Amino acid sequence: MNRTDRLHAVSEELRRAGRRGRTAQRLAEWLEVSPRTIKRDISALQQAGAPIWASGGPGGGYVLEASASLPPVNLTPSQAIALAVAVAGSPEAPFAVDARAALEKVLDVLGPAARADAERLGGQVWVRGPESRRPPAAAVVEEAVLRRRVVAIRYRSGTGEVSRRRVEPVFLARTGGRWLLAAWCQERRAPRWFRWDRIEAADLTTEPAPAHDPAIFGTPPDDAHPLR
Repeated sequence: MNRTDRLHAVSEELRRAGRRGRTAQRLAEWLEVSPRTIKRDISALQQAGAPIWASGGPGGGYVLEASASLPPVNLTPSQAIALAVAVAGSPEAPFAVDARAALEKVLDVLGPAARADAERLGGQVWVRGPESRRPPAAAVVEEAVLRRRVVAIRYRSGTGEVSRRRVEPVFLARTGGRWLLAAWCQERRAPRWFRWDRIEAADLTTEPAPAHDPAIFGTPPDDAHPLR
């Protein structure tokens, strides 16, 4: 990563961190550079007018003022292709259709030279999609998660038994190469896991889905974490 890209990355990471800020050490580990390099980058951003200040006390770091305006999207060709690889490699994933639409928007705002570089680089990266495909009920389940609504599903178990359930979505998880819906089953009155590719049909209801503590599904593995 060149210095211009790194300055942009530091600025965006501070923007995402909000008032919590980020220490030079954490930024250095993330970008695989030295803390001294990060401090020089912060100084350069401040001299350029970025409203960045240092917070004191234990765990203090750098904070970007919330009033700072959002810059236009300015991805490098390699960053754009990294997104394309992630999207192409998971066509069955939740919100995959939205991901493809977002990728097109990213490509549309690249400058002519960057777009040409991205297209050239894209021709050098081949992806063979997984055997699994997007479930037919995916869009409805996604909307239920997004809008926090109860969803009525037709589900086929591993033994082939078909059941109809009204479930309250809690979260989506990927493990063992499979996507799962973690939801509270109203019929069983208990938390249940539903394999994404075994949900054969779904109907969105108008009933709000109550909030549930994810802990009711057990302790996640040490290497499991939310996207953000």
